[in-house]
Amino acid sequence: MKSLRFAAIASLLFLASCKAVVLSPSGDIAAQQRDLLLLSTGLMLLIIVPVMALVVFFAWKYRASNREAEYDPEWHHSTRLELVIWSAPLLIIICLGALTWVGTHLLDPYRKLDRISADKAIEAEYTPLRVQVVSMDWKWLFIYPEYGFATVNELAAPVDRPIEFSLTSTSVMNAFYIPAMAGMIYSMPAMETKLNGVFNNEGVYDGFSSHYSGHGFSGMRFKAHALDQAGFDQWVADVRASDAALDRAEYLELEKPSEHVPPTRFGTVDADLYHAILNFCVESGKMCMDEMMALDRQGGMGIAGIMNVTALTHDKYARRGTVLGNAPITVDAFCTVLDSERMYGAAETEVVHPKAATPIRGHALAQPAMSLTPTFTLLRTPRGAEAL
Repeated sequence: MKSLRFAAIASLLFLASCKAVVLSPSGDIAAQQRDLLLLSTGLMLLIIVPVMALVVFFAWKYRASNREAEYDPEWHHSTRLELVIWSAPLLIIICLGALTWVGTHLLDPYRKLDRISADKAIEAEYTPLRVQVVSMDWKWLFIYPEYGFATVNELAAPVDRPIEFSLTSTSVMNAFYIPAMAGMIYSMPAMETKLNGVFNNEGVYDGFSSHYSGHGFSGMRFKAHALDQAGFDQWVADVRASDAALDRAEYLELEKPSEHVPPTRFGTVDADLYHAILNFCVESGKMCMDEMMALDRQGGMGIAGIMNVTALTHDKYARRGTVLGNAPITVDAFCTVLDSERMYGAAETEVVHPKAATPIRGHALAQPAMSLTPTFTLLRTPRGAEAL
């Protein structure tokens, strides 16, 4: 008996160490998610609790020692019992389905907020706080394009102001999660995801990666500060006072894997850095993915495009000169007119156009006729530009 009491007390001690942050949110989106969780659990308990109770009841009533229990070996069917057994779970499943459908659409992370909190409507025209988030190995980079600065493993936002997160990743998939504010959302390389949320109460809340991403995953945590407007303005002034600047060269150093990185502030940041991260073109002379796709929509780039495919393969170690061999050649841009005098001693010029988009080139379609007239493209290497 004493051992049972000790086990019960020990289990309560373990529960006391848990933080019920999901059930005590600080933002309206997280509060709605909590309500959805509690309501769904309550609906399921309407079946689970009676079934568990009836299991104990039947085991006790029809035990072998109970000689007063009714014994009917010919019993095999009850219409009323069948009706209860099937109709009650069916109704609960219908309710859960409707609740899930409505909640999935109302709590869509891409959906703009339609209120600040349950008792505070949102203004007809409002400006959300835009934060660009980059998951790295193994740290979080936050870029504030409105203010022109960036932080590492430190996030701040004013209370009751909607926040619009744009997320991507440098290498592997991660999951961005601030339980007190909103649900988690994945960040993936070469892709952008969105998350809308808001803080309703001041405080300091935990944020972390909820998706395993390698050796330093356990230290991929940060603090999210929910401040009043005056406190947020002071925080902005403090970050801007930092002498550190996050340009592309500094970013390439920051991108290298590191663990348990302390909060870091950059007073200025390259305005196009997030776009370059998203499109794998932070390095100088590397074509961005969106630019290459735009050229593909015009009909492709011919032989030069084949050479550029390797450069867009995201192998940040191999592409940055840590492998043996010559420096990789990448296509940086296309010239509309090339001066051939430098190459052949003639003053003739030639216009290079993208290939025609028609006829459509694809599986089981006729191969379009190819011109044998040579074209020339300006290629760039890390050592300088050369005309080939």
